Amino acid sequence: MSEPPIDPGAFRGLMARWATGVTVVTAHHAGRDAGLTVNAFLSVSLRPPSVLVSLMHDVDTLPVIAASGTFAVNVLAADQRALSERFARTVASEEKFRGVGVHRGPDRLPLLDGTLGAIVCRTAATVPQFDHRLLVGEVVRQELGREAPPLLFYRSSYVEPDPDGRVTLPRSGRP
Repeated sequence: MSEPPIDPGAFRGLMARWATGVTVVTAHHAGRDAGLTVNAFLSVSLRPPSVLVSLMHDVDTLPVIAASGTFAVNVLAADQRALSERFARTVASEEKFRGVGVHRGPDRLPLLDGTLGAIVCRTAATVPQFDHRLLVGEVVRQELGREAPPLLFYRSSYVEPDPDGRVTLPRSGRP
């Protein structure tokens, strides 16, 4: 018995029930900064420390990562929603970074100011998978940022912490 194909909209609705943190992946090569909002991020290994990010195959940040062989993952705090929204837009990289506080890591990688932390990676593997590229990065440097609640995404919306910094996921919402 063959299963019917999975409807992409229904699959997206199911995956929206999985709460995720929000990051901005940044890169730099030949004087150009690039970056985009990513919530498909996970730790792969402790020995050596490594992470995985999943990027659409056609994003403008991928060629910059490919050329430099490095990228950074900036972990956003709950009060950095505007940064997440900015880096999620489909606009030129220069526009995304305009007016944003950054400091430079190794190889001039842009690290966003005020985050919970940043992970600097050397690309260890790039795996094409359907309409995405899975990037495995070996962590070469980490930077611990400030203490604050994380920026979370759940049911296609950002989750706001209460005044005490606690986060409560809504019991219902969009399917």
